[in-house]
Amino acid sequence: MKHRYRNPAPTVDIIIETPRGVVLIKRRNPPYGWAIPGGFVEVGETVERAARREAREETGLTLKGLAQFHVYSDPRRDPRQHTIATVFTARSAHIPKAGDDAAEAKVFCRREIPKKLAFDHTKILKDYFTMMRKKH
Repeated sequence: MKHRYRNPAPTVDIIIETPRGVVLIKRRNPPYGWAIPGGFVEVGETVERAARREAREETGLTLKGLAQFHVYSDPRRDPRQHTIATVFTARSAHIPKAGDDAAEAKVFCRREIPKKLAFDHTKILKDYFTMMRKKH
């Protein structure tokens, strides 16, 4: 007898710091709004490779210093389905250019970041900025 498992989908999100701030994308597809670049991990792909691919596809950026930040797994974090996100941090010195399912890509200084972001990205950035404050 075959068992059919319904498992959460693995995803990645990448907090990309530039000299002027954090890169966000405006989503072309639902759920709409500004978000941290990211997406689904493909079969046969590591989360690190997925993070680099998604960053390149959505922002045109090549990443430096890719590092795991945190895992977010609240079943309500994505209204489409249960996902588990491995969130990374990275740097880039270049200007993002929207691609793939990003309608727009823009660098926001911390004070300019929209109050409401897609998914749980407001919480993710809050956690990130709290961690950065503690480091300095």
